[in-house]
Amino acid sequence: MTVDTAIKGDTNEGMSYLDTLPRRAVTVFLPLAIIMVVLLFPFYWMVLTAIKPDNQLLDMNTYNPFFVFGPTMAHINQLLFHSMYPQWLWNTFYVAFAATTLSMIASIFAAYAIVRLRFRGANWVGGAIFLAYLVPPSILFIPLASIVVRFGLFNSPLALILTYPTFLIPFSTWLLMGYFKTIPFELEECALMDGASRWQILTRVILPLAVPGLISAGIFSFTLCWNEFIYALTFISSESRKTAPVALVNAFVDGDVYHWGTLMAGALCGSLPLVVLYSFFVEYYVSAMTGAVKE
Repeated sequence: MTVDTAIKGDTNEGMSYLDTLPRRAVTVFLPLAIIMVVLLFPFYWMVLTAIKPDNQLLDMNTYNPFFVFGPTMAHINQLLFHSMYPQWLWNTFYVAFAATTLSMIASIFAAYAIVRLRFRGANWVGGAIFLAYLVPPSILFIPLASIVVRFGLFNSPLALILTYPTFLIPFSTWLLMGYFKTIPFELEECALMDGASRWQILTRVILPLAVPGLISAGIFSFTLCWNEFIYALTFISSESRKTAPVALVNAFVDGDVYHWGTLMAGALCGSLPLVVLYSFFVEYYVSAMTGAVKE
C-alpha cells in the first residue's frame, strides 16, 4: 500500500460519519445555521429598524418586533438629505484613510527592522510594541488631549490623524512581524548576494510577497479608525468636522429620546463601506491568516 493510498483511506474512513443525512444535519448544518443566525441577526435588526415606521418602532405590543409592515424610507431620507451625514461620512473616510496610510508606512519599517535586521534585543522590542497596543485608549486620551491643545490641533482632523497611530502602529507592526517571519530568509540572502540594497530588498522582494499581510493589517487599521469614538468625541467639537459615529449620537439623541430609525439608518449606511472593503479583499485577508511564502 502506498502512502497516498493510506492517507486517502484514512480520510475516507474519518469522514464516513457524514454519510447519513441526520448526522450531517446535526454535525454540519445545525451548527452552521446557529452561527449564521447569531452573526446576521444584528445586521437584520439594523435593517429592520431603519425601514420601520415610527409607530411600529414605539408600539411593540401591537406590532411584531421581528417584522415590518409597510416599510418606509423616511429615516434614510432624513439621514441623507436633511442632515450633514454625507459630510460626516467623508470626514470619517478622510481621517481613517490618512491615519491608516501613515500607520502602515511606519509599521512596515518597524516590522522589517525588528524581524530582518537581527539586532540584539529585537524580540524584546517586538514584545514592548505589542504591549503598547494593550494600553486602553480611555487612559491615553486625557494626556493626548493636552498635547493636541498645546500644538493647536484641537477641532482639526489632524488631531485624529496624528493620534490614531498611537494604537494602530503597535497593532500593525505586531501583525506584520508575524507575516514577515514566514517569508524565507534565503530570498533576502540571494538578493544581497546579487548586490541589492536593503531598500531594494524591502520594496522589490519583501513587500510584493507580503501583500496579503499588508492588506490584512490595512483593513484592521481602517476598521479601527472608522469605528473609533473616544478620540473623535474628545478632539473634535465642530459639528461639520465630526466623524460619523460621534455625529450620529449627537444629532439623533435628544436627552433621553432616541431616534432609533435614523440612528440605525446611519449605522447601516456607515457599515456598507466596510462590507464592500472586506468583500473585495477577503481572499488576501484569509491568505494572511494562513501564512506567506513557504520554503
